Amino acid sequence: MIMQLIILGSGTAIPLIDRASPSLVLLAGNGPILFDMGPGSLRQFSRVGLNFSNLGHIFLTHFHPDHTADLVHFLFATRNPTVLEKRAPFHIAGPRGLKDFVRGIGKAYGKWMQMSSDLMIVEERNTKKRETVKYGNLTIISQPVKHTPQSIAYRVEGPEGLDFVYSGDTGFCEEIIDLARGVDLLILEASFPDGHEAEGHLTPSLAGRVATLAKVRRLALLHFYPEVLATDIADQCRKTYNGKLILCKDLLSLSI
Repeated sequence: MIMQLIILGSGTAIPLIDRASPSLVLLAGNGPILFDMGPGSLRQFSRVGLNFSNLGHIFLTHFHPDHTADLVHFLFATRNPTVLEKRAPFHIAGPRGLKDFVRGIGKAYGKWMQMSSDLMIVEERNTKKRETVKYGNLTIISQPVKHTPQSIAYRVEGPEGLDFVYSGDTGFCEEIIDLARGVDLLILEASFPDGHEAEGHLTPSLAGRVATLAKVRRLALLHFYPEVLATDIADQCRKTYNGKLILCKDLLSLSI
């Protein structure tokens, strides 16, 4: 089995003409699986030829709007009668607090966002320790990381040793290094340039250091704020990492 990842959004909360907010879609034979859904994710989803009504699993890394805002769009579109009558059950997974987060959306918008528990299954992941869950032929491991108290990263393991890690937002920490150990593809944020470090985020050289310590085969960087886009991201990363490096753009497709 070949797993394909499409970068729907390589940007941040700052609107940019060529970079949407964070979102990735995994195509692995079980229907599309979404990781994060910042503003515009569903439009990007349709741009790569996918139908949101076939989306069976959504995994959120944390609750900041640039990673979750299109959940509102998704639920509202799903409530459309022509979609709802044919809709198969779907899962939304994320950190502890997700159930309250989804209930809050329902309270804000009323019936237009409310789904039956048979249709929408909301699953919370541990924010204190690593947790492993099986989804068909995929194993998905969640790991708390250094960003907010509810931030987690994901490691996805498929058959025949296929695997990748998506960090969401994180600062430099042992947890992301351990989660990524020996992975084929590590997808890390690189929010700000070297010399302009921000708490709970990585710079290109810090991301490179994570990849080197974890001994990954390939490193893909995304979540670029304008400040880092104005610099040589690859040159900064090369201070600490000598392996295969990918600077993500929107709609980039990666094979695993």
